[in-house]
Amino acid sequence: MPHVQIILASTRDGRIGDKVTAWVAEKAKARTDFTSELVDLRDWPLPHFNDPKLPGTGEYSFDYTKKWSEHVQKADGFIIVTCEYNHGYPGVLKNALDHLYKEWNGKPVAFVSYGGVAGGTRAVEQLHQVVNELRMVSVHDEVNIPFVAKAFDAGGTFLQEDVHGPKLEKLFVELADKLKRMA
Repeated sequence: MPHVQIILASTRDGRIGDKVTAWVAEKAKARTDFTSELVDLRDWPLPHFNDPKLPGTGEYSFDYTKKWSEHVQKADGFIIVTCEYNHGYPGVLKNALDHLYKEWNGKPVAFVSYGGVAGGTRAVEQLHQVVNELRMVSVHDEVNIPFVAKAFDAGGTFLQEDVHGPKLEKLFVELADKLKRMA
């Protein structure tokens, strides 16, 4: 069965991304067409990319890059859950993507974004350029959650299931279809 890594792109203290990602991960568990796991970039403290060789060579000098490579290689596809900062995505996500190359190639990637008025859409626009260069295959359908601070109650329950649940389901269906076609 195809395996999907759900990447939580925000590592800052006080982040709301863990709540968004928990919602996505919980819904993904119900899928019977792929398995999934959470990959919190907070658990992968990669330094700024500094390998003497380019990632395209697949020859990594540092143990942390080798471990990151091994972990990413286990996935058949990805869902990136990202916030938006100043019309862009977090630097920690760019750094994690830049550490590798071949490990991303040919794998489908979907996006769930969140933020203020734009719901992270501008971050995803930029990410499409990056994942295209990494030779990943973008899923067309995405979930963008605006005014995310109002999307959860004090206990962390997602309050906008009726709006975003069907969009997430559509994203899952397209991702599963791409995984099947690429198998």
